Amino acid sequence: MFLKLQDMEIRPIRFDVAYSPGEIEFEAKLRQGGPLQVSGVAELLGATEEIRIQGQYQVMLEADCDRCLDLASFRVAERFDLFYRPDLETSPGEEFEIDRGEVEIAFYEGDGLELADVVREQVLLALPMQRLCREGCKGICPGCGANRNAKECGCTVTAGNDRWAALRGMKL
Repeated sequence: MFLKLQDMEIRPIRFDVAYSPGEIEFEAKLRQGGPLQVSGVAELLGATEEIRIQGQYQVMLEADCDRCLDLASFRVAERFDLFYRPDLETSPGEEFEIDRGEVEIAFYEGDGLELADVVREQVLLALPMQRLCREGCKGICPGCGANRNAKECGCTVTAGNDRWAALRGMKL
C-alpha cells in the first residue's frame, strides 16, 4: 500500500492491511509464520509535508533456534508512532547539522511512502536478540554435536584456555 502525499492533503489515510507470508522480504533466515496484520493512520502535518504514521502490527515469525537449530516460533507485536520529513536536497559530501529532536525523524523521497517498507523496518527493529525454541533450550553439545534437548550425550567437555597452549610445551 502506497501512502500518497496527495491523498493525505485531503484527509488522513486509515489502513488495515494483512501481508501474507512472502509479500515482505525479511532477513534470509527469518520466515513469516502467518499473516502480518498492520493497522493505523497516516496524516500530513501542516504545510511542512511532514508525515506522521501511527499504528500497530502483529505477526508470528519463525527462525532457527540460536542454540539448537530447531524451529523457533515467536510472536512480535508492537505499536509505532513515526515521523517522516521530505529528503533534504544536499550535494554529495555536504554536511549539515541536525538538532536533538531530528534524530528520531526519518526521511522519504518522492510523493509518499510504501507502507510495507515502514512495517518491515519496524518488525526488524523489534526482533528479539536471541531467538530460542524455548526458554530452557540446552543447545548442541560442543563435543559430539547432539541436540541436548532430545537426548543426553554423556560427553564431558571442559572449557580450556587455548591462549597459553603454545607455552605448555616449553622447557625451562
